[in-house]
Amino acid sequence: MNAWSDKLALVIITLWVGALWTVGYVVAPSLFHQLSENKPLAGNLAGQLFELVAYIGMVSAVYLLLHRVLRFGAPALKQGFFWAVVVMLLLTLAGQFGIQPLMASLKAQALPADVMHSAFADRFRTWHGIASIGYLVESLLGLVLIFKVRP
Repeated sequence: MNAWSDKLALVIITLWVGALWTVGYVVAPSLFHQLSENKPLAGNLAGQLFELVAYIGMVSAVYLLLHRVLRFGAPALKQGFFWAVVVMLLLTLAGQFGIQPLMASLKAQALPADVMHSAFADRFRTWHGIASIGYLVESLLGLVLIFKVRP
């Protein structure tokens, strides 16, 4: 645990998991509460924050996976920590490059109306629910990182 790369891994886990939890379960709900009369603005702000968290996650995952493989070699592939990071990365990629563009397309198709007051509301709600479940799973896998981290 003396290597700077091990300490950096701990900082990265803290940043990634902390960002997931803070934005998803503190900031976004607060935005919707404070901007209750302008939900589209709250949604756009939350979306920008979720995008930032996604990029933090992608960079973090790459570092953590490389660090793990360089530190442990092939046995890293048998560790729960490694696979938790892989699944978190896949969820991040699916959300950022799959679900988010789909939701943005639904919003654009609904213009000039708010998507929630359009013919696309049901599809938007469905994809939002799928994104929320993926985010919850990713957030819970963050616990795996915290509990399984060992240099």
